[in-house]
Amino acid sequence: MLIYQVTDEAFRPYGRVVEGYKVDGILDALSKTPVPENVIYTPREDAIHQAENAEEVGIGLFGGMPFQFGYCNGHNTKLNCLEFHRDSEFNLGTEDFILLLAKQSEIISGRLDTSVVKAFRVPAGVLVEVYATTLHYAPCHTDPEKGFQVLVALPAGTNTDFRPEGGANPMDQMLWARNKWLLAHPDSDEAREGAKIALAGVNIDIAEDIKD
Repeated sequence: MLIYQVTDEAFRPYGRVVEGYKVDGILDALSKTPVPENVIYTPREDAIHQAENAEEVGIGLFGGMPFQFGYCNGHNTKLNCLEFHRDSEFNLGTEDFILLLAKQSEIISGRLDTSVVKAFRVPAGVLVEVYATTLHYAPCHTDPEKGFQVLVALPAGTNTDFRPEGGANPMDQMLWARNKWLLAHPDSDEAREGAKIALAGVNIDIAEDIKD
């Protein structure tokens, strides 16, 4: 699979590189979070909120709206699912990491073919915005020895417990948590847990693509 850089023109429809913020304090706090062999996600991590300049960065990113700084860490090379929110998500890694992305407009009749998914490498220490219209999920590592530690900055309450019954719109069937619409591949753990199967095609695995 071709892996683009976030500085490539190809990234423009999916997000942008965010410059100007002092993120050293956030990176230092992030570096102290665990890196398991699987993938873990914490919506809010107080130690990151207390990091130097974190409050100023959050206010700038979300324009004064309540926000949460959490993390997604571990080891991963697979797509498994895609999700979207009603708001942008911001990511920042202690090491290089890869995002597998698609566009909400590529969902056709409630399904998305994984052949449209593109891969983008984010350099360590570079803050990126992933637009609300961009489908994304867990990062992938570039070095299996190091894994990934990635900041996940979102509006407060996103990805927390919320599972409504029913819904008037077919997209309501994808609502998996608060402000989290999830499209699962049939091979994923999330599908086995009841998530809406809405990804068709190959469950992308970039393990071979990141080898030297």
